[in-house]
Amino acid sequence: MSNAPESRSAGGIVQIGVAGLGTAGRAFLPAIEAHAGFRLVAVAEPTAEARNDIVAQNGVPGYATLQEMLAHPGLDAVYVGTPTDLHPAHVAEAFAAKKHVLVEKPMAVRLDQAQAMIDGAARAGVVLLVGHSHSYDLPIKRMREIIADGMLGRVRMVNTWNFTDWIYRPRRPDELDWEQGGGVTYRQGSHQFDIIRLLGGGMVRSVKARTFDWDPARRAIGAHTVYLDFEDGAVATAVYSGYGGFASAELCFDVTEWGFLEPPANRKPVRRPGAGSTPADELQAKRARSKNAIPASAPNQPFFGLTLVSCERGDIRQSPQGLYVYGEQGRSEIELPRDRSPRDLVMAEFFDAISGRAPALHDGRWGLANLEVCTAAIESSASGREIFLKHQVPVPA
Repeated sequence: MSNAPESRSAGGIVQIGVAGLGTAGRAFLPAIEAHAGFRLVAVAEPTAEARNDIVAQNGVPGYATLQEMLAHPGLDAVYVGTPTDLHPAHVAEAFAAKKHVLVEKPMAVRLDQAQAMIDGAARAGVVLLVGHSHSYDLPIKRMREIIADGMLGRVRMVNTWNFTDWIYRPRRPDELDWEQGGGVTYRQGSHQFDIIRLLGGGMVRSVKARTFDWDPARRAIGAHTVYLDFEDGAVATAVYSGYGGFASAELCFDVTEWGFLEPPANRKPVRRPGAGSTPADELQAKRARSKNAIPASAPNQPFFGLTLVSCERGDIRQSPQGLYVYGEQGRSEIELPRDRSPRDLVMAEFFDAISGRAPALHDGRWGLANLEVCTAAIESSASGREIFLKHQVPVPA
């Protein structure tokens, strides 16, 4: 049952504000503009340079704090793209003001914080959506549809592997600190576990994992291998390395995360932060990178690494234009549209939930279940034990 209220914006325009204008927040601006049901009316960002940039480009008021933005007249909803450790407080502020919330993944650092968000949304009578994650990618959504129609039988294995330079991109200190929701298991594993849970049906039984921190000059969880057992006997692996040697685009037709061709000869060598660089230098580099890090469109489908689904009667993987399906008649390709970005699909799901058209898949309970896998992977690596889960939810029919 959805916790979405009969929205005051039903049938009308949802006036939305964006809190946090880093890479993720900026990437949502074109998707908000493209959706006829939303109107961007305000932004909040403590850094004046970033705030003034967006104010000038979009012609909307800018505020230094979320609290100030929540008083903006007519505001209906808020996207919270602030640092992960600030999500619980910022989401609580938005609920206190009776605003619908789209919060960036991971929704929190701790499970009790995530549960408090779910409870807060129910008390306020508003929608809570958790995203963006790469399970919104059209190829992943189409994989789920193929699985649901039963043409290939039950899912038995899901394997998703990704190799990037995530660790050596410009970072704030909190992005590298797992206790503040940093490192690849929280930041990138949350994409992988969302994909795996969607394709496998949602009900993960247990997690066994190893996480790795192998660069003393860049302390963080920079890689992991995670094994997931589902209640129905299906299994999955999530492999991620952010140390920048091999690039998983080489497994994916030389297509990058956001759908651009990048042959190995065109790839730039990994640039590790210099010995003399300061946190201020890195923050400045991060702000510069955030302006163009995530494009609004691309010539190919997005590739968050290689995802391969093995069912009883065939297999599915991404292709540059959509999906390859391997069945009894051999390989066939399903071409998919390229005119809607994953964030366009996030905004469509958010609007449908607010307007009462359809309940959200990526609601608070779904986000909590993904977060549980993140925390279980880190706990399993530290303890050497298999961790059994208790907050999982199934994919809605």
